Amino acid sequence: MIGFLLGGLPSGLWIGRARGVNLRTVGSRNIGATNAYRVLGARWGILVFLLDAAKGFLAVRATHLLALAFGRTASHDALLVAGLAAGVAAILGHIFTPWLGFRGGRGVATSLGVFLAIVPFPTLCAFGLWILLVLLTRRVSVGSIGAAAAYPFLVFFLLREDSHRAMLTGIASLVSLLVIVRHKANIERLLQGTEPPILGRKAGAAGREEPRAGGTT
Repeated sequence: MIGFLLGGLPSGLWIGRARGVNLRTVGSRNIGATNAYRVLGARWGILVFLLDAAKGFLAVRATHLLALAFGRTASHDALLVAGLAAGVAAILGHIFTPWLGFRGGRGVATSLGVFLAIVPFPTLCAFGLWILLVLLTRRVSVGSIGAAAAYPFLVFFLLREDSHRAMLTGIASLVSLLVIVRHKANIERLLQGTEPPILGRKAGAAGREEPRAGGTT
């Protein structure tokens, strides 16, 4: 429950309001980092991204600390399961935030934070792929979908010596599938050639004109 409530904290909405803007009424009307980037500017979009990632990371770490505090002999297996449960709850909280009628972002940044706390190396590789795809295509949705699709394979092949490889791959697959499904509208626009860029001279105008279903984080 703590993970769900923490993940549901609408950091993008709060940053927007601090800047005098309601992200739910402008741009893609999404409270994630992509819409914040387009509407508020790069530094505020990056801040929202970092805060959303921090929610996932802290949900896992806080659960580990609580488990150690109340069960000093907690095993590695128990800590891993508790961290995964809290992390998945945080991702669901971000996507279905209880503070905004269960309507939130796409879960990309929060998923990044969760898995950085659990399996950092495959997660950093996926983040590197995300950056590369965004730079090549100028579209955050391409980076998010591509990294999500690749992530279970990265976990599977990079954790060959981990005894929890199968479980971690399974959880990664479910989260990746959820992230991709949340990008359904973006996928439709990509196929139609109407997905707006995040980088480049036309990015700002594209953000203002993007349909309501847009946004990726």
